[in-house]
This record gives sequence, C-alpha cells and structure tokens, in this order.
Amino acid sequence: MHPSRRKFIHDSSLLAAAGLAATHSAVAQAESPLPTALTGQHPSFETPPTKRRGDMVYRELGSTGEEVSLVGLGGSHIGQQKDPEESIRIIRTAIDRGITFLDNCWDYHDGESEHRMGRALEDGYRQKVFLMTKIDGRTKDAAAKQIDESLERLKTDHLDLMQFHEIIQLDAPDRIFSEGGAWEAMDAARKAGKVRYIGFTGHKDPMVHLRMLDEAKQHKVHFDTVQMPVNVMDAHFRSFTQQVLPRLIEEKIGPLAMKPFGSPYIVKEVIRSGVATPTELHHYVMSLPVSVMITGIDSLKILDQAIESARTYKALDAAARAELVNRVADAARDGKFEKYKTTAHFDGTAQHPQWLESA
Repeated sequence: MHPSRRKFIHDSSLLAAAGLAATHSAVAQAESPLPTALTGQHPSFETPPTKRRGDMVYRELGSTGEEVSLVGLGGSHIGQQKDPEESIRIIRTAIDRGITFLDNCWDYHDGESEHRMGRALEDGYRQKVFLMTKIDGRTKDAAAKQIDESLERLKTDHLDLMQFHEIIQLDAPDRIFSEGGAWEAMDAARKAGKVRYIGFTGHKDPMVHLRMLDEAKQHKVHFDTVQMPVNVMDAHFRSFTQQVLPRLIEEKIGPLAMKPFGSPYIVKEVIRSGVATPTELHHYVMSLPVSVMITGIDSLKILDQAIESARTYKALDAAARAELVNRVADAARDGKFEKYKTTAHFDGTAQHPQWLESA
C-alpha cells in the first residue's frame, strides 16, 4: 500500500476511535431521551423467554432458531493466561458447566486466543458449543485470508457465527460493502459452508452501528447478530441500548451484549461506591432483550462468578432496571467509565490499521 494511503487510513481510524464522541454525543442523547430506556416502556425491552437447565439459562439467538447459553465466554480473556493449559482448563470447565456460546477474534493476542480455544475444543468439545469468531479485514482478500486462518487455528471446518470486528470507523460500512470489499469474502464463505451465520461488532458509537445496518439494508443483507456494549451506564451516554437495541429487535437480529462490567472500569466504580454488585450488573443485562451476554472470564474464580449469576438469575422488571440505572446516573453522564467509547485504548484496528487491509 502507498505510504500516504496507509497514513490516511491510520489517521481516519484514530479520529473515529477517539471521537465520534465530541461531534455526536449531544445529538445522540437529544434524539434518544433517557426516560424511554430507564422505564423500559419500549416494547422491545421486554425480557425474552429463557429456559433453564441446571445452573445455566438459555435463549434463542435472534431469528436463527439456534438456542445458546445466555452467558457467553469472552475470547480475549482466555488468551492472556501465562500457561496455555490454564486457558484450556477454563474453556472446558465453562462448557462442562453449561456455557455453549464461545466468543473469539482473529486478532486477540496475535491469534493465541484462537489457538488455545482450538486446542480446548478437541476431544469432542467442538460439538458441544456454538462457536463465534471475528475478522478485521475490510477488503475481500484480507477477509478471505483471515477467515481461513481463524478456521485453521480453531481446528474446525466451519464457524457457527463469523462477525465483522470493530465497526468503529464511519467509513467501515462503505468499505465492507464496496466492490472488492469484505462482504464478498464473507458471503462466499457462507456459501462454501465455512460460515453459518454472519454479524458485526463495535463499541464506539451507536451511529456507526446504525450506518452499518442502513448500508446492509441497501445491499439486501440481513445480519443474524450484532454485538455491542450493554451495561448499567450505557443508557446515560451515547447509548447502544436506547438507539440500536430497539432496531435489532424490530429486524429480528440477535443482540449480543458485551462489556457488562465496562472492561472493567464500571464494575470497579460500582463496587468502590457500593451502588451495585457484580451479580446485579449481570442480571441487569440478562433482563434486557439480548440473546447472549458475553463476559470476560480469565480464571476459574471469575467463571464461578458468571455461573452464579446464571444460577441466581431472575429477570428484573422495568422498575428494577430503572432503579439500578438511576443509581449510576451521576457517574455515567459523561462516559468516563466507558473508555471504549471515549478513548482509543480498546481500538485494535485503530492501533493496527494494517489488519484492515491485509493479514
């Protein structure tokens, strides 16, 4: 790639990462008044049917007809243990205890998360799970290569769900759906049986998610899932819950909630201030109309915490959700604990723009 082109992509990514905020936050909040989200009166905020088997609970994944565990195992956290055997032990124990939805990504820990998950899914474990990973490529060639590399690392001939990762730049939808864009590779992978369902993820600003949905509709594409931050503070600042979740329900797209603890700034603040417990944070998200709550699990102790949230889960009604969200109102107003929205710290594709163009 020409150096000037590379610099343009890098600069554009960083601008989108750090800032959709300054320009759009006031507009976003004005367009989506807080009371709708807090009262839960929007019809799409009804808690969906949930089945219980043992300590785990399960829901349907959007309109796919698939049943998955309401608690999903986050892929980033299981690539950071010093001993790979510990990662494998966490993954297998999670599956043994009822978690079926597994999250991952082509770029997590330079592919190590996928390598470890692939090893964990040997010996019959692959058949027990709904396996998802993500790719960064925005071009057809880059996306095709990353899809194949993910399949190889995960030791499988197909992914149950593949998602476009980090839709955080305003031009991401245009690039993906342009001629020679990543959609062509993803669609080809689905037709070849390498991918069953397709979705996208992002954590920066609801308007980018809405642009992606609009662009997909123009190209007659219906996504199966969309992944986004959902937590008690989200309702107060550039809210995915207010602006994106109702549309996903309307279009029968499976909502995948991530960052219930704010990675991990929100949970640290609510514990410090004493306004809520980790279990309450989980139950708030689980009570919303989401198909899966993906949470980071980096130890057997944290796995126990997630399983306990499922075991004790009882849906919070609209009043209980409103009361919980109101507890964090002062801390949440400017998004300072949602750093994935307001800083570039979590933006891998902004820090490594080459992932978008090549593998």
